[in-house]
Amino acid sequence: MAKYVNDDRPLAALGHVALDVSDIDASTEFFVGLVIREIVRRDEFAVLELRGESHIQLLRAKAPIPPGTKIPFDLMVDDNEATRKEYEARGLQPSGFEKGHIHTEFTIPAPDGYILTMTSSHTSGRVM
Repeated sequence: MAKYVNDDRPLAALGHVALDVSDIDASTEFFVGLVIREIVRRDEFAVLELRGESHIQLLRAKAPIPPGTKIPFDLMVDDNEATRKEYEARGLQPSGFEKGHIHTEFTIPAPDGYILTMTSSHTSGRVM
């Protein structure tokens, strides 16, 4: 199988995930406020960039989103405790921590009544 030169990472990376939203501007501002880079914003969609060059596509929803819907992906950060404290200081209303078998996570309310999960990294401190 092909490999990158001098690189032990897997060959493939996550390219894009899509999220239906009712308000492109409000959702873009929310994610940019989480320190995610805005690449492009139009009336019907926006593209945001995460570390590792993965992208979130925000697409205009064709139907209402039920309140309390969990966003179908999580965001992983190196220091979950510091991130939670920062979000709390900014009024984002993070939940308490939940410990799983591998990760520790908390949630924050997002536009459209979505719930976004923030997860601890299992590779904190390692350069991948």
